[in-house]
Order: sequence, then C-alpha cells, then structure tokens
Amino acid sequence: MIPVIWSCREARRTSRSTPCRSMKQKRPCRAAALAVGLMAAAQFSAAYTLDLGSTDSVKTVAASMADDMMSFYHGNEPGGTPGLLPDPYYWWEAGALMGALIDYWYYTGDTKWNNVAEQALLFQVGPNNDYMPPNQTRTEGNDDQGFWGMAAMSAAENKFRNPPSGKPQWLALAQAVFNTQASRWDPEECGGGLRWQIFTWNNGYDYKNSISQACFFNLGARLARYTGNQSYADWADKTWDWMISTELINPDTYYIFDGIHTTNCRNATPYQWSYNAGAFLLGAAAMYNFSTGDAQAKWRDRVDHLLNATMVFFTGEDANIMTEVACEPVNLCDLDQQSFKAYLSRWMAATTKWAPWTYDRIKPVLAASAKAAASTCKGGANGRMCGLKWTEPGKWDGSQGVGQQMAAMEVVLANIIDHVAAPVTERSGGISLGDPGAGGMDVGRTDPFSLDFEGQPITTSGRAGAAILTILAIVGLLAGCSFVLMEEDKDEERMGPGFCWAMVKGRRCGEPSDWGRINGIERFRLGAGSRRVSPVSDGSSLDKDDVVIKTREELNTKDTESEPTRQPFPARVRGTRPGSTQSDTSSYWSAEYHDSPLAGRDKRRGGERRLSYPGPARRSSEASRKRAMQNQGRAVRWRETKQYV
Repeated sequence: MIPVIWSCREARRTSRSTPCRSMKQKRPCRAAALAVGLMAAAQFSAAYTLDLGSTDSVKTVAASMADDMMSFYHGNEPGGTPGLLPDPYYWWEAGALMGALIDYWYYTGDTKWNNVAEQALLFQVGPNNDYMPPNQTRTEGNDDQGFWGMAAMSAAENKFRNPPSGKPQWLALAQAVFNTQASRWDPEECGGGLRWQIFTWNNGYDYKNSISQACFFNLGARLARYTGNQSYADWADKTWDWMISTELINPDTYYIFDGIHTTNCRNATPYQWSYNAGAFLLGAAAMYNFSTGDAQAKWRDRVDHLLNATMVFFTGEDANIMTEVACEPVNLCDLDQQSFKAYLSRWMAATTKWAPWTYDRIKPVLAASAKAAASTCKGGANGRMCGLKWTEPGKWDGSQGVGQQMAAMEVVLANIIDHVAAPVTERSGGISLGDPGAGGMDVGRTDPFSLDFEGQPITTSGRAGAAILTILAIVGLLAGCSFVLMEEDKDEERMGPGFCWAMVKGRRCGEPSDWGRINGIERFRLGAGSRRVSPVSDGSSLDKDDVVIKTREELNTKDTESEPTRQPFPARVRGTRPGSTQSDTSSYWSAEYHDSPLAGRDKRRGGERRLSYPGPARRSSEASRKRAMQNQGRAVRWRETKQYV
C-alpha cells in the first residue's frame, strides 16, 4: 500500500521536487502530497462494483479482469510466440490461460479474445498434434500437456468455433493427449500411475504427482461422456482405483495429497492443492453423468465425498472464501500456485452442470469468494489489479500477475453458471471432429530428441543414408576423442571444444564426507590397459572406470556448486519445476557436456547443458548404478556415458 505523505519534506523526497523554502515553492510540494494521498486513499475504495444478481454486471467486471489478465500475454504481438507467456511463467500456465479465454467466451459471448485463443491452441500442438512441441520437450510434464489437452476439451464441449479445415480439431487434440498419456501408464513402479515428467532426464521423473493423474482422469471422464466410448471410462476407473490404493486420495477424508516418490510408494507428500481437488471433482461429476445404475450411484457418492473434502479450501470467518491453504496463509505461493484457485473455481462451477444437486452447496461459496476477490482488485498502475488473498475483503495484498487475474475472473464468471448451456456431447449438438487414434506417433516415445524432426516420413533410402552417416559420425567421434587423449602432452588447444561426453562418477576411496565432487581436474591420461590415471589436485586418484572423457573446457571448469538450499516445500512438489540446470551432487559429480554427432544435432542445442547423477556412493554393480540413474530421471542413459571409455 502506498503510504500517505503528510509533510512537504516527505513529498519532496518522493517526488524529487526542489526544497520548500518559500510559499511559492510549497505549492508544488502540497500538490504532490495531495496526489500521493489520493492514490493511497484509492486503496480503500473498490475498483469494481460487482452485483452478482446482474449478469451484465458480472460480464462487465469479468471483461475488465480479462483485459488486465491479457496485459501479461504478448504471444499475439509482432515478434511474440503464440501460446507462450513471458518468463518466468511456464508453458503449462499458457495452456491454462487459453482455457480461461474459452471460459470467458462461453460465459459472456464476447469474441474479443477468440482469435488469440485459437492461434495459441493451434500453434503449440507440436508436429504430431498432441501438445508435445519440440521447444518444450526438455521440461514437459504430463500435467503440463494435460492442461493444454483440457483446454482443447473445453473448446469441444462448449462448441468453440472449429479450427480451419486441414488443422487439428479440438476433440482430436484432446484424444491425442489422452492416448499419449495412457501409453505412459507405469505399472512397474508403485503399481501404476503416471510419472510427473515425460522424459527420464527431467527432475521429477521419479515422482508420481496427483495433478498428472487428475488431468488424465479428468480428460478420460470427459471424453467418455462426450464420445460415449467406454474405454475412456475404464481408464478413469483405473486411475481412481490407483489413487485410492496409494492413498493419494485418502479413503476416509477424500483429501488429495501432492504425490509419491517411486522409491517409497506409500509415503505421500502431504500438501493439498486446490486444483487437484477441482480436477477430480469435475471428473467424478462427468463419470456420474456418463454412468447408469449402480455405477452412477457409486460416482454420486464419490462426488459428495470430494465436495466435502474440497471445503478445506474455504476459510475466513464464515469458511466461505477460497484460499490456497498450503501456501497462501504463510505467503509462500509461487508463480504456479498463484493460479490454482482459477481452476478450482472453473471446475466447481462446471460440476453443477453434470451433478446438479451440488449447486446449492457450490454456488454460495463461489458467490462469497467472487465478492471478496473483486473487492481486492484495487492495485497496480491502473488501480484495479487483483491480489492473491481474498480473505481480507477490500484490501489488495500487493501481488499481481496472470494467476491472480485469472483466478478473480474465473470465480466471478462462475456465478452465472446457471445462465449458460450445459456442455454438449457428440449426441447432443457437438460439432468438433475426433480421431480415436490421434497422437499415435508419440505413443510410447521417451526420446525427446526425435521430437525435433518435423519433415516428411523417413524412407528406406533415407534410413540407409542415415545409417551410413551415423557410422561415419561414430568412427570420427571415437577417433577424435582418442586423438585428444593421446596428444594431451601437445598443444593444450587440441583439447578444445569437441564432441566428447563428460562424466566423473563419485570416488569410492574418499572420506565419508566426500560427496563425489572432483575439483580442479586439469589433465588426465588413460594409458593402454592402465587401471590408474594421473592424480587429481587433492592427491587422490581415480580408477579408469571412474572416468569418462572430458573436453579441455570442462577440464578447466571447477565445479563450485554447493548443495541445493532447502526450500519451504520438498523438492519435486508441484511448486518446484524441473530444469536442466538443477544439480544434486549427493554422490556423482555434476558433468557438463557438448552435443554429440550421434544425437544427430545440426548445431548445439542452446549451448552446454548441465546434468547430475545422484545416488548412493557405493553401488554393487553396473546394473545397480544404471538403475539408480534411471530412477533419478536423468538425461543420458548409462550406455551412452559408458561407450567412450
């Protein structure tokens, strides 16, 4: 909040005006004080006068909120990339934003943002039309892909205008996302479920989080309802059963916890996030709407229990103001978490269409939350930006962003859910074309590099040529690396940037406090048949098996990273995003590498990337070391790091 400036001296300090040495000079100072005072007073006056009994009032307020929300998006501007929010926002939230624009049109009929939403939803589909674009493969998770898929599903259900002929259609896009995720169902670890991350090299590959299951369950249930295909419902049932079996959904309270690590499938991370509750609530309502007989009664009971559990996210004097309880009261909500209330609002409102008996319980808390949210929208340069905290009505908490605006807009719009038509199905007016086999090119794919190819299908002659080039590349690479090693006594520049992979495994002969770091390596020699290499700077030595070839740049790079700082939340909970620069050196040294010709790269992909291989310092065999690396979800497979030794 801007402080009221009571003295000319304070006004001068703030406005940088000249000293007040005369009455003539005091007038500008007083004017400055008055202006700033009025700005401060504006903090106590509402920017919006919201009348929930008037659809026109709701639409007018939502329109302004949408404008402010889109002020953060520049993907539709010259030089921008459609479907991307600026840093530090992640790709998934842009997909959620497009879902919000579809909601805005659905509730208001205003087509102002339709072109923007359509452009982004089609631009980010990727070469196989399943929301796996190559520019996101380094960090894409199942939940990230799921949010784009659910936006496409909303477009199909609400009869958003179809894409042009020759472009992928909304229903087919949702089916493609579902198909690729169904192929990733992992029964080997924890008896099922989806991993958080799609590719093994990302932090979080060893984590199965509830939001990934929630997106998959939500999408499957809605596809079952829309298409009438029982196979989608079977997957939804399977996902629900797995969530119960792992107690990620508590069978007594129906609270939904964040996730589990594959190393301990029964020890759930205990945080509750509102979007998990909302996604499962809407999915259960869709299953109720799809089912008949005993199955329908079962899903009605589950809807009721989930709704009871969802009330944990409503606090305040009357326990009716939506709150992100895991982070909001302690001011620890990160950029992702600031948007979660938008999805709970969206999905609670939609639930009333498929499970009508819930309306009388849902509408009052959405109404109270909407009033509270709108009353906080008095910040920012325009005096109407919305904050995160709604539990102090009439007070802006000083925060603003895409998430805050989206959440406020969604909860306001949710209050006219009874004035809009129910989502359609293929049998009740649906206009979107589907493709049950969509996403087939990415089904089972685990190699992100292969996603970069967007050309024509590979022919037999092309494969033969590629094989020849690959053989030549391997021979050249091995020869080059051998030459580098044998000629290390010559000009140091011969060790210059090359195509050598790099890794040094943790020492097995160091002190217990040795975490496997090897600092200050300058040179080393691998003699023919030798089992030892030159000493490192601290006097110890390495076995031959402990070394993988490093380039000169890497040899002269001293690893000075410290152990990661402890965060308020455990690593790999939803608030911690994966990244190729995150390091965990608990027993393996962080290694830098340059791209290899074997990867088929025409140029370096963004320069050097950073990898780490955590795991116990002692491993009984190569197989167990390989298993540890796979469990930790790192990029380079063991055979790839081993092949040059």
